[in-house]
Amino acid sequence: MSVSSIIILAAISVYMIIMIGIGISVSGKNKTSSDFYLGGRKLGPFVTAMSAEASDMSGWLLMGLPAVALMGGLAEASWTAIGLAAGTYLNWLFVAKRIRVYSNKIEAFTLPDFFTKRFGGKSKALTLIAALIIVIFFIPYTASGFSACGKLFSALFGMDYMTAMIVSAVVIIIYCVLGGFLAVSTTDFVQSVVMTVALFVVIGFGEGAAHGFDSVFENVKGLTGYLNLFQGYSVADSATTSYGALPVASTLAWGLGYFGMPHILLRFMAIEDKNKLKLSRRVASIWVVISMGVAVLIGVIGYSLMKGGIVPSYESASAAETIIVDIAKVISNYGYVPAFVGGIILAGILASTMSTADSQLLAAASSISQNLVQETFGVKMSAKKSIWLARISVVAISVVAIFLARDPNSSVFRIVSFAWAGFGAAFGPVVLAALFWKRTNAAGALAGMISGGAMVFFWKFVIRAKFAGTVLDIYELLPAFIVGLIFIVVVSLLTKAPDKEITDTFDEVKAELNA
Repeated sequence: MSVSSIIILAAISVYMIIMIGIGISVSGKNKTSSDFYLGGRKLGPFVTAMSAEASDMSGWLLMGLPAVALMGGLAEASWTAIGLAAGTYLNWLFVAKRIRVYSNKIEAFTLPDFFTKRFGGKSKALTLIAALIIVIFFIPYTASGFSACGKLFSALFGMDYMTAMIVSAVVIIIYCVLGGFLAVSTTDFVQSVVMTVALFVVIGFGEGAAHGFDSVFENVKGLTGYLNLFQGYSVADSATTSYGALPVASTLAWGLGYFGMPHILLRFMAIEDKNKLKLSRRVASIWVVISMGVAVLIGVIGYSLMKGGIVPSYESASAAETIIVDIAKVISNYGYVPAFVGGIILAGILASTMSTADSQLLAAASSISQNLVQETFGVKMSAKKSIWLARISVVAISVVAIFLARDPNSSVFRIVSFAWAGFGAAFGPVVLAALFWKRTNAAGALAGMISGGAMVFFWKFVIRAKFAGTVLDIYELLPAFIVGLIFIVVVSLLTKAPDKEITDTFDEVKAELNA
């Protein structure tokens, strides 16, 4: 191993040790399962904002999104980023404070727990279905994070993919098991800072290596449609496609996913002071806009670097997901200090992946240990045993995710997009209805959850597969979200209205929000 590689490895190792250290330092604060899952609702506004967005972005921000921009031009990447930025802001604006107040009022500290208690707490079906949806979609989502880590080390050091992926997973498991939600949120805050530094270092070096932004945009001007938000372009196939109103709406629909993301909603529920959510919203929205804009620009610069032979030529978006890794490797060749900077960039990629994987692990573990074992099946246990069950669940889910991530050729962006659609369609309409429509009942919520989640699978594997390239070939989140919302309204109106106790609680929450 070269000296520069050793320096890079040292920088990454220091970063990993710090993450584990955070887990150890807060481990003693977990006295109850509520502490383990929600940190005792003690998060400050900055940690809430940055940990929510770091857990949201995942490896696709530094790997997936630049690759889409590099290989497919601005259309898909930019509309996706615009949709996510809008979704981020609207989620903070309309959902954050409401779910914080409501969840505190009914003493709910997981999303399935919130659904069940919001609609009366009589039906275990809501808890069961919500917990199963979280497990079904979070395991492949977590697997995509582990895969990104494996790709990182494999591309950088020539390591065996499986070995690299497992080592990364073990680090995440350790601090999740030790520190729970507080460790995850604190490390996510640190990781968001590292991600930001990595993005700007890469953009600075890339611009210099490509001989300035004028040269960058001159290189891509010759690719018809590459810089056009209404035309898709495939570098691999040298082909352009129309990007009209329906594809734009389909891609913007990424923003709808925010309303149903358990790991983001938990941050809203955990903030110490609900009145500081306004500050959190501003911090989060600004960070998301800047970070995604820079990520898309890295993809555009990446084309110039690829054309100039500075980085390898990529045959697909999946292969191009190592663009930021390859840029970091080029930087590290300029000396010891640049090698350390390259290590920071790679730590940023690792941070983007770990910050999402840890949150997903915790949410999935809470669904198994709290919502399924204790609430659905009625297994009684002490606070200490409950925490240990949560920790065992983290390990068990990780093992399954590692198994699913064994294919190094899987696309991080595509896996994330499917899981994102699953949560957005299954939970998003239910969350909005629960918070804003008093007439929503348990039957409607359950119908919306099942129909939205099922439609994601149906649209993805039946409609899009059969009608690829037609107007029906749109992102599955959009039709599934609409279907889920329709089912909630129709079934709620056709079945018994909520009990007075439930509607009274809704009114009390509304009054507190308006106070």
